[in-house]
Amino acid sequence: MKATLAIYDMDRTVTRGPTFGPFLWHAMWRLAPWRVLLAPLSLLATLGYALKLYDRGRLKEINYRLLVGPAAPERLEPVVQSFAEKQLATNILPGARTRIAEDKAAGRRLVLATASYRLYAAAIAQRLGFDDVIATDTRVDARGRTIATIDGSNCYGLGKLDMIEGWLQRQGLERDAVHIRFYSDHVSDSPVHRWANEAFATNAHARLIRVAEQEGWEVLDWRDRRRP
Repeated sequence: MKATLAIYDMDRTVTRGPTFGPFLWHAMWRLAPWRVLLAPLSLLATLGYALKLYDRGRLKEINYRLLVGPAAPERLEPVVQSFAEKQLATNILPGARTRIAEDKAAGRRLVLATASYRLYAAAIAQRLGFDDVIATDTRVDARGRTIATIDGSNCYGLGKLDMIEGWLQRQGLERDAVHIRFYSDHVSDSPVHRWANEAFATNAHARLIRVAEQEGWEVLDWRDRRRP
């Protein structure tokens, strides 16, 4: 009998809205409020990304470095936990909670696969009952502080598929020995949709809906139209 996995994207799939920007601001006000003065530089960094001067991973590093900066674990951990509590209270779609519970009750191993930094995605995943997390990792500096630099790859697009496949190998799971369903809202995750046994375009934008119609994927909409 095959093992069964249910893999979920996080932002706008499980959550109503994005989490990275809100985490940066949450952490900034609690760790170093003076960094609000650097917010205009964050806008310039976004412009640089729009001009294709660097990729999404580099943009993520720049914004984290500007707004949060290096932080020791004993200072960062309470911030992470309070942010996760806030997300659970305000930013989780009821439809996502229901499907997660159904997949768990059916015996599926729940995996969160997200481009968000693991340092806070794991705290959210734990509260939602996920078994495993595949996410963008961060490095620590010589003083043991968490820093913005990505350790490995940004878990986005084809990189997300590579990281999921690497995770399967580390778990000792052969691809043909597992049945995988995958949920995501964004067309950047279509490589994972195609790779999965069951693909769900979830809370999808128009481009992904068009791809889903062409590929025969099921379209789900858990949005309750509340603003995040």
